[in-house]
Amino acid sequence: MPAHKHTHDHDHGHDHDPDQNLSLENGEDQVRHHLGHDSSSKTLLIALLLTLGFAGVEVVAGIWSGSLALLSDAAHMVTDATSLGLAATAAWLARRPPSLQHSYGLVRAEVLAALINSLAMLVLIAFIVYEALERFSTPQPIAGGTVVVVAVIGLIVNLIVAWTLHHGVHTLNSRAALLHVLGDALGSVAAITAGIVILATGWTPIDPLLSLFVALLISISALRLLREVVHVLMEGVPLNIKLEAVGHDLAALPGVLRVHDLHVWTLSTGTLALSAHLEIRSLSDWPNLLESARQTLASRHGIRHVTLQPEALAAAPMVRAPYPPRPI
Repeated sequence: MPAHKHTHDHDHGHDHDPDQNLSLENGEDQVRHHLGHDSSSKTLLIALLLTLGFAGVEVVAGIWSGSLALLSDAAHMVTDATSLGLAATAAWLARRPPSLQHSYGLVRAEVLAALINSLAMLVLIAFIVYEALERFSTPQPIAGGTVVVVAVIGLIVNLIVAWTLHHGVHTLNSRAALLHVLGDALGSVAAITAGIVILATGWTPIDPLLSLFVALLISISALRLLREVVHVLMEGVPLNIKLEAVGHDLAALPGVLRVHDLHVWTLSTGTLALSAHLEIRSLSDWPNLLESARQTLASRHGIRHVTLQPEALAAAPMVRAPYPPRPI
């Protein structure tokens, strides 16, 4: 029977004293890593307060002026407030340490928040498209001056929120929130343009036309983000990782005969995990080989959460046997 030894390496020591209480492996390391998301949570909270403060103003102004572009922008602001609140909550959950129920902690909360936000954006886009098509068939009077004034203020608020998010911690979660805000900014630009055209020419179809254009632009980014989030949830190989290159680097290590059952996936933004079986000549070489593998994966691929299982096959003399095999 082949000899097996399972090694789970996390770039730090583990205490396996049986007299001590059970402690979750890698718990302190994950806590330290996710404390870096504290600034992300504060950034999202600031963005939430700014967005929520202006959302009510735009909703009232949009209804009063009759502008779909302004109503679309107001709807963006409302969904932004919701998405930013969800993102801030997820960032807080991601900082919680591992537990007996969640051995990795709640780091995936950020990914789930990004999924919900991207789906919410697609629903909002569908609503804007529906309303725009309705406006083409039944045009409505629009107060162009009110649209321009409110949209300019909304654009300023959106740019401040976008700048705040851009200078915070970049995660799938914060990117989803930033996508909402950038969609808001585009909506404000569209509303300003529509208001100016209506004031100058009285041509009201520009309002739903620009709303459709903004919806198209946002949908491209929303679908791209949704694809990335689903890829993470499906345990796909990270988009910046070449699985063949990882396997080649492991197989090229001195003493490694073969690499199989190689898997690489994303735990959360910036945290990659790997597991693999390495066939080696002798288990006595494993301590040095493990260190070499760990350094190679960290330096070349940025993978530090590593689980490697060595397999040293017992040597056996080769014997000639009949082919095809005879039934026993």
